[in-house]
Amino acid sequence: MAERRPVTNARTTVRVGEESLERGAGGELHQTAGADTPTLTTAQGIPVADDQNTLRIGARGPSALEDFHFREKIFHFDHERIPERVVHARGMGAHGYFEAYESLADITRADPFQEKGKRTEVFVRFSTVAGNKGSVDLARDVRGFAVKFYTGEGNWDLVGNNIPVFFIQDAIKFPDIIHAAKQAPDRGFPQAQTAHDNFWDFISLTPESMNMVMWIMSDRTIPRSFRFMEGFGVHTFRLINAEGKSTFVKFHWKPKLGLQSVVWNEALKINGADPDFHRRDLWDAIQSGNFPEWELGLQLFDDDFADRFDFDVLDPTKIIPEEEVPVRRVGRMVLDRVVDNFFAETEQVAFCTQNIVPGIDFSNDPLLQGRNFSYLDTQLKRLGGPNFTEIPVNRPRCPMHNFQRDGHMKMDVPKGRANYEPNSWGLGPREDPVRGFRSHPTPEQGVKERVRSETFADHYSQARQFYLSQTETERAHIAEALIFELSKVETPAIRARMVAHLLNIDDSLARNVADGLRLKDMPAAADAALPTRQDLKESPALSVILNGPGSFAGRKVGALVTDGADAAVLQALKAALEKAGAMLEIIAPRIGGVEASDGTWIDADHEIDGGPSVVFDAVALVVSDAGAALLTNKPPARDFIADAFAHLKFIGYVEAAKPLLQKAGVLDSLDKGFIALSGPADAAAFVATCGDLRLWEREPGITPV
Repeated sequence: MAERRPVTNARTTVRVGEESLERGAGGELHQTAGADTPTLTTAQGIPVADDQNTLRIGARGPSALEDFHFREKIFHFDHERIPERVVHARGMGAHGYFEAYESLADITRADPFQEKGKRTEVFVRFSTVAGNKGSVDLARDVRGFAVKFYTGEGNWDLVGNNIPVFFIQDAIKFPDIIHAAKQAPDRGFPQAQTAHDNFWDFISLTPESMNMVMWIMSDRTIPRSFRFMEGFGVHTFRLINAEGKSTFVKFHWKPKLGLQSVVWNEALKINGADPDFHRRDLWDAIQSGNFPEWELGLQLFDDDFADRFDFDVLDPTKIIPEEEVPVRRVGRMVLDRVVDNFFAETEQVAFCTQNIVPGIDFSNDPLLQGRNFSYLDTQLKRLGGPNFTEIPVNRPRCPMHNFQRDGHMKMDVPKGRANYEPNSWGLGPREDPVRGFRSHPTPEQGVKERVRSETFADHYSQARQFYLSQTETERAHIAEALIFELSKVETPAIRARMVAHLLNIDDSLARNVADGLRLKDMPAAADAALPTRQDLKESPALSVILNGPGSFAGRKVGALVTDGADAAVLQALKAALEKAGAMLEIIAPRIGGVEASDGTWIDADHEIDGGPSVVFDAVALVVSDAGAALLTNKPPARDFIADAFAHLKFIGYVEAAKPLLQKAGVLDSLDKGFIALSGPADAAAFVATCGDLRLWEREPGITPV
């Protein structure tokens, strides 16, 4: 890739809304420093000239190891918590395998891709980012999607998220974004939320975050299940074949069950009903034999494409639209075994971005370069010493031979006198120039300085592209999310500053948010380092709704039943769901169950207080006349129906359930989302209808845009 001219280090004054701010060398915005403003220093008291960019060789080159300020800042950040992870503390792991669809030997020598049908053991950990271990699963948050491949040539960790971009372009800002997103240090709240001043203050002063803002305010951050979300490697990597040829790659995980998210009100209620909803869902799916499955996709491109692409492929705040570089699906990952012990495996698993194997290499993405530098510090702090690689979940499945000795919690017992090389005893391993890992010999040149490439300077165009690629329903959700989050911000200037940025993304979005916040005065659009492009094509691949499953496989219906429930309807419903690869769970007035119309006993999975409709994808009301009369006096039964209606779910009902519909206030609002179960023959039609997951056309009448 050709070297591109760097931006100047000069600071300039810009206006964001009604505020006069200073733009730094990295594009970040600062309130103008006063005469009494102290100088930022290192912990050793050394004044800091640039806190926005790591020291690198050339504007687009690799980071320099001598950057003591970055090293100290990341080192301190990595050691701020014990014993839980600083980020991604709340997680759930599972075992499985990756199976290659074809040989990729022409583009990489990486072990998992050498043979069609080759299986590689994996361990996957899903997580939320901002919350602590005791937080809830359905927080509005990015989800971690980390995969450890136990290959024949060592462990490869593909440490990703369910969103393909990130907040920042340079790893030196990572402590700042996480500090801002976490609970305020003086009060210790809010927990697992970004709806507070610190977060939006930082974001509104960091224009490079605007693309990520669109993603995190979208339905992507409230997924229905880990099983129904995508995963991304975020960064640009390289694949290297046996001849040393390099191909750029971006990694994608595509769920076989399609994408699905919840609505915000539903997320809040799920957190109250079952704060372990995502973790329980993954556990139950594997235990029941409904193994979650994803396909690994690769976006492959060369230097010529990288040079002509509209944005810099090293910028982690940007994507390459799938319409420009299609995703080539090269294998599948199946999770088929839960952990035996949560602490020993899920808690002690250590993912490190620098864990790559021959055939895979890094790019000069500055965020990736910093992550590679940081992760060993994190594992040392969390797991107590340098021997965390000997913990079973972290231990490679291939042989390990080296001269590393001793250290806290050493498990192996090395033999012999030689603990160094070269030695003349003929003992121990030796390097292998043929099989061994070799970094791609990329020529690097440039002035050693703290600077950011001008190719990273467009902060709004892809944010606009993402927003316009959503359906009208999803655009409304983004506006509602921004209004909700910013309504929790106590400082009016921060709210106005964010609206000023939104004006550079989409005028109607900005005005909807401003109206929702009731800003007295519309701010001027924020000064932009580069103008927002209007010519980027919409990308349907960015929409959750447009990439739904088209079936009800992997989903769950909750049937509210009473004594005298029509046994034939229930049996037909169960059979239709099983045929569709879905599940039926029974909710009864009491946990012991009910006696059906034919005298059979039906065990309950939940009693009505503990089985709200929010934990199901659709509901069915299979009650008797007497049972309906009993449930009309139970508020949880009313909420069961009212919430299902408000959350746009499909509702199957028998004639006897109409008094319940009346009590819930929805009998006069029956739409095509209500399916009458007049007899067993109607069960299949109900399940087929449920494949749409939501009746989105119902939403405008419930939640005004």
